[in-house]
Formats: sequence, C-alpha cells, structure tokens
Amino acid sequence: MTGSKKLDVAGLLQAKLKELDADQAASADSRAPVALDQQSVGRLSRIDAMQVQAMAEAQERRRRGERHRIELALERLSEGDYGYCAECGDEIGLKRLDFDPAIQTCIKCAGRAN
Repeated sequence: MTGSKKLDVAGLLQAKLKELDADQAASADSRAPVALDQQSVGRLSRIDAMQVQAMAEAQERRRRGERHRIELALERLSEGDYGYCAECGDEIGLKRLDFDPAIQTCIKCAGRAN
C-alpha cells in the first residue's frame, strides 16, 4: 500500500471517529435515565421513553465497538501492519479494505469464523 493511500485511509478513519463522536453527543439525551414520576409522565409515555432509552444504549454499545475497530485499524496503520489479516497474516483484498477500512481479517478467515 502506498504512502498516499495510507494517508487517505487514516483520514477516512479519523473522519469516522469524529462522526461517531458527533452521534454520541447527539444521542446523550436519549440515554439519560427515565423519570419515574407518574404525576408528570403517564405510564405509557414512560414505557415509550424507556424503550427509546434502551435503543439509544444499544446504539451506543455498537458505536463503542465500531470506535474500537477503528482505533485498532489506526494502530495497525501506524505499526505497518495495516492490510494484513490478524488471523493468518495474508494480505486483505483491496476491495475488502475499500468496503470497510477497519476490517481485520481476510475473506477466508472471515468465512471460517462464521
């Protein structure tokens, strides 16, 4: 992989991290605890709010997982290991990396994992 391609990938991964940060900040209110005061909020509204909170928390867990994958990809990029399968050490196909720059395994190893 050329130096300019590595810079492109690093920029793409950094942009994705910023996007995840923005999404996290935007959903902070949805993850806040639900008030249990029945005088101000009815029972069904509270159930709806709890469901929205649960979905926002699930999205946050997925964001944390994606952030971790991106950070690992940036680490591999800085160490010179980017583009090589974490399982077998073979090169990961460029089309696969273009589809998901944070991917860690080649197509063969990904197939074995399922």
